[in-house]
Amino acid sequence: QVQLVESGGGLVQAGGSLRLSCAASGRTFSSYATGWFRQAPGKEREFVARISRGGSITDYGDPVKGRFAISRDNAKNTVYLRMNAVKPEDTGVYYCAAVAAQYASRQTSAYENWGQGTQVTVSS
Repeated sequence: QVQLVESGGGLVQAGGSLRLSCAASGRTFSSYATGWFRQAPGKEREFVARISRGGSITDYGDPVKGRFAISRDNAKNTVYLRMNAVKPEDTGVYYCAAVAAQYASRQTSAYENWGQGTQVTVSS
């Protein structure tokens, strides 16, 4: 098991940028595939991005493709989500998730470890 703590959320104007961080502790983080998800009020949790445990494979949900970038620094046990050109529809709670695997699917059920989330609010 790993413990995940997200940070970096806040209020940002549309068109601006934000970088979220997910710090992991507990086990060897380099053994864990990681994903970012988000949940807007009244909506289901939605896949945002995923990255393989080594960082060589990434994937993005269609709403964020070309605007967001996921990366990781295993030496620092941290995964990042760079958010550029944000839109009001990007508003929500962003969650980091991890599973002991080389790479994981886009499904929330594939992940065993979750952080508490960080709120991102984009104003128009």
